[in-house]
Amino acid sequence: PITLFSLFPGTDVGVTGGGANKENAAPVIHVTARPLLLTPEPWNLLVTQTPAKEKAKEGETVVLNCHLNSPQHPSLTDLMVKWYKEDEKGQMDLLEKNVTILPNNSRIFMSGDLSQGDVSLIILNVTTSDHGIYFCEVTLPDGTVVTGDGTKLRIRRALGLFGIEESIGTIIGVVAAGVGGIVVLMVVLTPQLRKCILCMRQESRQ
Repeated sequence: PITLFSLFPGTDVGVTGGGANKENAAPVIHVTARPLLLTPEPWNLLVTQTPAKEKAKEGETVVLNCHLNSPQHPSLTDLMVKWYKEDEKGQMDLLEKNVTILPNNSRIFMSGDLSQGDVSLIILNVTTSDHGIYFCEVTLPDGTVVTGDGTKLRIRRALGLFGIEESIGTIIGVVAAGVGGIVVLMVVLTPQLRKCILCMRQESRQ
């Protein structure tokens, strides 16, 4: 005989077997499967920018390194990368959603392989206007934003005088110091020059 009874409302349980097979009887529970709501594992992303300071000459190509590392997420292709620069004029966005946003600009773009965590920025033919602090910013799928510590870029300009190269900002100081030195020499040497001229006149009279 088959006996049907209910353990839970809406749940049917069937038990089979006679008196001789009680030890082998196994209840069969029919439960409607429901999808499990899984909470996504939080990202643990490390954004590393190296080096902290970078120098370059006008006309050179500069690579600002930025690497991403997430142990529990080996594939990083779904991340959105942004680069921006800060200087005395404020903040300027250079790259958003992995693409350069500067109008009519083909000098600045992202290099490397995002799937491998390399989102470095490359700047071709740098100019003095490229100086500033560059930040690499990454937006995770859950909306969290992670930003690197930044890389300070300084551009050196060739003066063309004796092959001297100085950083912008020190050029004026060097020139001013040179002019000041010449003025000091003239003030110091003027009395000596007068004495020499007088000596030469006296000797010529004799």
